Amino acid sequence: MDGRAGFDCDVVVIGGGIVGLSTAYAITRAAPGTRVVVLEKEAGPARHQTGHNSGVIHSGIYYRPGSLKARYAVRGSAEMVKFCAEYGIAHEVTGKLIVATRRDELPRLHALVQRGRENGIPVRELGPAQIMEYEPQVRGLAAIHVGTTGVCDFTAVAEQLAESVRAAGAEVRYGAEVTVVDRRAWGVAVRTGAGDGTGAGAVVRARALVNCAGLQCDRVARLTGDDPGMRIVPFRGEYFELARPGLVRGLVYPVPDPAFPFLGVHLTRSVDGGVHVGPNAVPALAREGYRWSDVRPGELAGTLGWPGSWRTARKHWRYGAGELHRSLSKRAFATAVRRLLPAVTDADLRPAPAGVRAQAVLRDGTLADDFLIRRGARTVHVLNAPSPAATAALPIGREVAARVLEVLAER
Repeated sequence: MDGRAGFDCDVVVIGGGIVGLSTAYAITRAAPGTRVVVLEKEAGPARHQTGHNSGVIHSGIYYRPGSLKARYAVRGSAEMVKFCAEYGIAHEVTGKLIVATRRDELPRLHALVQRGRENGIPVRELGPAQIMEYEPQVRGLAAIHVGTTGVCDFTAVAEQLAESVRAAGAEVRYGAEVTVVDRRAWGVAVRTGAGDGTGAGAVVRARALVNCAGLQCDRVARLTGDDPGMRIVPFRGEYFELARPGLVRGLVYPVPDPAFPFLGVHLTRSVDGGVHVGPNAVPALAREGYRWSDVRPGELAGTLGWPGSWRTARKHWRYGAGELHRSLSKRAFATAVRRLLPAVTDADLRPAPAGVRAQAVLRDGTLADDFLIRRGARTVHVLNAPSPAATAALPIGREVAARVLEVLAER
């Protein structure tokens, strides 16, 4: 095929979450006139990871200096605040406390101070009395205050990105689940299922493909013929809502365990004034398993059949047992919260919707701790983009856009 004749678009983006839409947004801004089609299997944007998180705009303090997470979170947090302000999206820069409640956490807290400074993040160290100045009901031995953390409505951000993409001439199709990818020397042909409104599915021919499918990204990679070298292992994050939101002014986090990509049970005052408590992290029994009753045997078998899943379980079973206990026992969950907020009672915790984290697990059992963006022939795959991907969505989108534009330039 010569030029663009015979193609429906230049780039097809699979996934209508915040990363996929940000990628489409970046392509249309960096290369106006590039024809882009976004395919999303759900009836609207942000139906999974983007729309099921605590809405935190992360500062970047947790992440290894020089990593994509560190660079993109620091840059992305400022850009996200600016984007929200520009489009009138609910947001607030609240700052947050990271609180040590045990003496053995103090070295890790001090290491976070150093990491924050290496990442260019302003950090203030606090003693017990200073903690109470920020959060009168919170108790701890020491804490750090991170002023650049905030909250926003990431679903509204995704909706605005979709609107901006359409305004730039791109197409966003909902109800368009990708079932087949045929990759040839000239490009790719993508077939969607019958649920896309056409009755029999549709074929989209593109010069290049971007895989931003989140919980399904490894499957989409295999559809293209690429071996992703990882599997998505879904972890459900369960939340409660605080019945007495006045107990918390802003955001309060424990000191995280550096061996895990999870931040522990924390308290988050959202843009609507409510306070979310959580999440924990337990294996989900389906890729989109938001409840224990959500079980898909085929998906569960795929998780159990991946060698990395068993290696992770053997290495981290004690941590997992604690998370499972808190999932099955509200009292145990409340006990974990009381380490930070002693005034909380079991009755203060009301169940709230859960989220599912798309965690990439490598064959050796390593939990991928950075964003994974890999290129194949005519394809770019985003293979690990859990938190802080929503915060970092705008710079991630530019990075992915740059890579796919290189693919187009090679022809």
